Amino acid sequence: MHQEQVWQEFLALPPVAQQEVRDFIAFLRTRYEAARSPTPDRLPALREEPFIGMWHDHSAMVDSTAWVRQVRQNEWG
Repeated sequence: MHQEQVWQEFLALPPVAQQEVRDFIAFLRTRYEAARSPTPDRLPALREEPFIGMWHDHSAMVDSTAWVRQVRQNEWG
């Protein structure tokens, strides 16, 4: 269908249907603009996150298995 034919078909629709077409076009524009929007910069590597390693020198981590066992026993035992 050529542009002129599409336009004539649009004009032949009742006003309510023309509004539906306008609404649908607005919806499609929003949908595809979001898809075309630039992606955020690459996320930093997990090892660069500040929370990684925050417990590395904690006394409970000397024997982490014993620490988990103790927490479970205190909370659920």
